[in-house]
Amino acid sequence: MATPTRGSSHKLTGLMGTLRCSQLFTGLAAEDLAVVAGFIKVIALQKGAYLFHEGEPSRGFYVVQSGAVSVHRMNAAGKERVIHVFRTGESFGEAALASPTGYPAAARAIEPSSVLLVPKAPILELIGRRPDLALRMLGSMSGHLRVLVGMLEDLTLRDVETRLLNWLVKRAVPRAGSTGAAVQLPGTKRVLAAELGTSSETLSRTLARLRDRGLITVAARAIAVPDTGRLAATLRTNLGEA
Repeated sequence: MATPTRGSSHKLTGLMGTLRCSQLFTGLAAEDLAVVAGFIKVIALQKGAYLFHEGEPSRGFYVVQSGAVSVHRMNAAGKERVIHVFRTGESFGEAALASPTGYPAAARAIEPSSVLLVPKAPILELIGRRPDLALRMLGSMSGHLRVLVGMLEDLTLRDVETRLLNWLVKRAVPRAGSTGAAVQLPGTKRVLAAELGTSSETLSRTLARLRDRGLITVAARAIAVPDTGRLAATLRTNLGEA
């Protein structure tokens, strides 16, 4: 696990800027942000480094300052199941503040990252004085729950191709004046495979089939969609809705 170091006072402004970008702290008064920034700890993570493991006692919750962190669990077959990839400004681990069983999943950097640890004791003390912050945290956890519900819905789709098409359609927003779009990959293709509930090999074969049909082109960090309308029509056909 990475070892945290306290943010020094000369970094206060930058830390406050990161907090302000997070849904939890948007709209919080500058003096309150300064209080939070004063007790947070900055954790630098190399790619592949774990922030915490499932079941570890909660030290607090986290806000991604830069990079990307995969929160995941191992299924009964010992395979990694990605719950969500968190990026700059997003927070996670809030639910563990009130849980006696510790973190319900593991978190690992999928690229070099900087993460802010908001320690448990001082943030709970601040919440006691600022009930509005507790409501913000409930809103954030509600957002995480919606992600999980969406994942459960996606996993009921009958095959990997349909799940991948559904994943792409949700993220392929057409550019102005164009029918095409680019979808950024959440780290490596292995991470995407875990998110879709399949193996890297099966994902690679599925991407190749879609590429051969002219539905996508695949680069190292992104998937280009030449025609989002055609992609959506293919998904509807797979779902039996066409």
